[in-house]
Amino acid sequence: MLQLALKAAISGVLIAAASTLAKRYPGFGALIASLPLVSVLGMLWLWSEKPDAANMAAHAQATFWYVLPSLPMFLAIPAMLRAGVQFHLALALGCVLTVILYLAMTALAPRLGIQL
Repeated sequence: MLQLALKAAISGVLIAAASTLAKRYPGFGALIASLPLVSVLGMLWLWSEKPDAANMAAHAQATFWYVLPSLPMFLAIPAMLRAGVQFHLALALGCVLTVILYLAMTALAPRLGIQL
């Protein structure tokens, strides 16, 4: 339980740092948010719990393929905001778009020989 609390605290600090920096320096906050820190921390924690190279390789590769469908959200949200869509609606629509693209990736990946 202590390990879970530590993981949550570290993750929370990273999110808080990115959002706090973004208030004053939007580009720098975005840089922090875009770093694969969560993925790296996840891999470190996974390795400490299950040091298996094949499992880690599969995890890292699947992470790559799941990042791709999340990227259009970061273009759709600013486009909607600039078009006058309210923030919460733009965010919700961006998330819906991402879910749809995740489902598409999950369905298409096996057909393309990609193992997730």
